[in-house]
Amino acid sequence: MFLSCSSLALTGLIVSFVPVAAQETATSVSITAGDLQTRLAIVADDSMMGREAGRRGNFMATDYIAAEVRRMGLEPGGEDGGYFQEIPLRQRAIDTTRALAVPESDWGLWKDYAPLRPVGSLALALDVAFDGVPVLYGGRLGEEDLIDPEQVSGSVLVLDAPRGEDGSATFTFGAVVGASERYREARALLIVGLEQIPAGTMRFLSQPSMFLDQGDEPSGGVGIVFLRRETADSIFQGSLDEIEPGTQGSPLEGGYGFVTTDTEAPARNVIAILPGADPILRNQYVLIGAHNDHIGTGTAVDHDSLRVYNTMVRHWGASTRNAQPPTPEQWADINASIDSIRRLRPARMDSIYNGADDDGSGTVAVLEIAEAFAAAPERPRRSVIFMWHTAEEKGLYGSQYFSDHPTVPRDSIVAALNMDMVGRGQPTDPEAGPKVIQIIGSRRISTQLGDLIESVNGSEGHDLSFDYSFDANGHPQQRYCRSDHYMYARYGIPISYFSAGYHQDYHQLTDEVQYINYPHMAAFAGLLYDVVWALADLDERPVIDHETPPIEQGCRQ
Repeated sequence: MFLSCSSLALTGLIVSFVPVAAQETATSVSITAGDLQTRLAIVADDSMMGREAGRRGNFMATDYIAAEVRRMGLEPGGEDGGYFQEIPLRQRAIDTTRALAVPESDWGLWKDYAPLRPVGSLALALDVAFDGVPVLYGGRLGEEDLIDPEQVSGSVLVLDAPRGEDGSATFTFGAVVGASERYREARALLIVGLEQIPAGTMRFLSQPSMFLDQGDEPSGGVGIVFLRRETADSIFQGSLDEIEPGTQGSPLEGGYGFVTTDTEAPARNVIAILPGADPILRNQYVLIGAHNDHIGTGTAVDHDSLRVYNTMVRHWGASTRNAQPPTPEQWADINASIDSIRRLRPARMDSIYNGADDDGSGTVAVLEIAEAFAAAPERPRRSVIFMWHTAEEKGLYGSQYFSDHPTVPRDSIVAALNMDMVGRGQPTDPEAGPKVIQIIGSRRISTQLGDLIESVNGSEGHDLSFDYSFDANGHPQQRYCRSDHYMYARYGIPISYFSAGYHQDYHQLTDEVQYINYPHMAAFAGLLYDVVWALADLDERPVIDHETPPIEQGCRQ
């Protein structure tokens, strides 16, 4: 539902929250579709406000998870004898007291120019002053006559937007990253093409961003600012189309910077442990986890119109690549479908990204697996860590922090299994259908781990189909690098990633509980229960037979 401004006027931090639904219903000790549906109705409820890390809704969701594992009798695995590990998540926003302009101009922030803050591994300057710095035109990105990097050291460089396939200016982050690497000695890069940036990306640029504060904020790097074309033309008193690379422009005044503040609420991993039965092997751990966060709230749109459009045009939701505008025939189908829905009900406005599949599904699947282990009459030989990472959506920060600062010895973790988006598998979904599981990374570090997963699927009667196509080296989606398992893999810990795949509701306001395939999710959880048990009962830890690239090299699939 739509989140009103009044509901955001928080008077204080709610320290403990369990929705009414959790008090009215109970789960069984078995892994069932009904239990998963009960849990997901809580985790993906509007009251959780999209579970954005560092926000009140995510704090409430982690409270619910911790309350459940405490009820199950699992041991705390967090800090200070509790179930939580707080990560140093902070937020960074543009300093609105500063401005950038040419003399006697009236530039507007977000209208004429938009500074880019550090994003992921892209290290950029956090404070840039332009007074007295020479300004040069560098040419158009993607073309051969770009200015030589040696000519721009210490200068501000204006670069025109690259051309798309139709010859018109276009926007790609890839071009921006390439420019930042080529001209790393420049004071700043002014990238023309602010008007080509999608509205959703502009919201991302203008809103505060969160980052993991480990005392290593970027101190150098080039500054990047996006400019509107008319604004860029004013620097050179004429059209960029009529000047050559190397042309000097008018000097700029002022600058920009960012301010850092605390988040609304603490960001927390939730960690619970089932001690193993073997007095020696219990000091080793099998970890199974999911991420507890999603992406919060956004601009209200009509649920049905958005879902119809994405189902017909953007089959993978926010992950759709090179989406083309609908054809006239598609528009006719879209409008006809919406008209049919309108005859049944009025528009349903929504502004909350509930993240039922991403990763409410993984969150509740791990809870169900934990409950089944806690209730089992026997225990496996090794201990099991049940992990709910926070801030995966911000850059894998929760898993990065835990793997850098583990609450158990890092080398005692024999394997780490990750579940992310395991709630779909509908016949109409574009990737995995019923009874299909996508697996990534299961043999990248330990061949034995991949073999064991295959063996458990066959010998225990699960009879699920495994799709390894997304694990191919160089796959364009790079999913090996995009979820929490990678933060363990970089330390050489055998990992495997399990998913039912992307769909039209990925990172959309339509990722809701009504589209979840609960029997398929129960099958996922049942398989993972048996895989964890088999790993925890091995005589020896899984053999590592593949080298892991050094951490400083980053991830490459």
